Amino acid sequence: MELLSGVITFIAGLWAGTINAVVGSGTLVTFPVLIALGITPVVASMSNAMGLVAGAAAGAWGYRRELTGRGRQLMQLLPASLLGGITGAWLLLHLPEKVFFFVAPVLLVLALLMVMFQPRLQAWVRRREENPEHAIKDKNHGILLVVLVYLAGVYGGYFVAAQGILLVGILGVFMTGTIQNANAMKNILVLGVNMVAAVSYMLFAFGRINWTVVALIAVSSTIGGLVGSKVGRRLPPPVLRGVIFVLGLVALGFMIANLLK
Repeated sequence: MELLSGVITFIAGLWAGTINAVVGSGTLVTFPVLIALGITPVVASMSNAMGLVAGAAAGAWGYRRELTGRGRQLMQLLPASLLGGITGAWLLLHLPEKVFFFVAPVLLVLALLMVMFQPRLQAWVRRREENPEHAIKDKNHGILLVVLVYLAGVYGGYFVAAQGILLVGILGVFMTGTIQNANAMKNILVLGVNMVAAVSYMLFAFGRINWTVVALIAVSSTIGGLVGSKVGRRLPPPVLRGVIFVLGLVALGFMIANLLK
């Protein structure tokens, strides 16, 4: 990789790691850059995903305080996310690519609506939990959350980009706490899915990985993940939801553009 291309890749990884820690969708930065630099789509996708694992780990570490007291819930949701990632990876190998490009924009729109209306939706869920008439029925909220996290993992295993936005939408509504707590949990779950994808690539496509790209993105996204976690933790909830919404619209535009090609 030439020096200029390496610098551009490093900067893209830095930005991707930063926004991944804040909300997600960093792949929408790095993947187009790698394609523009002449790397084939499959190699770019795999190398990018592997490089961003380090950044995801840095973002998760930066948000560790927001996970205090949530170890039990994390142990419930992480296996569902990992299993979803494995399922998504399997579907990627067996389903036509067009299937995803029709489904993903719909899922992303739903996630953005959940993020924007999170306070009202979360309040509605809490009111039902406190209402004795709905007490038995609302015991299923925990089960529903696990199922939705599994489905988000399927999405992430199939197509990495914007899975963080989908998870924040789900967790922000069905998990107790603030949107910052949801973001912290999202970072761990996304890290799990990305690690499943990385291991799969190493086992089944080792020769198609561009290790220079992996190294550059790993280093730069780690720096970005630490920076992003510091920035994201200080954003007021309305501002964070606004950032998520804007980036979600960018991701949606990216998906629709691919669908229209």
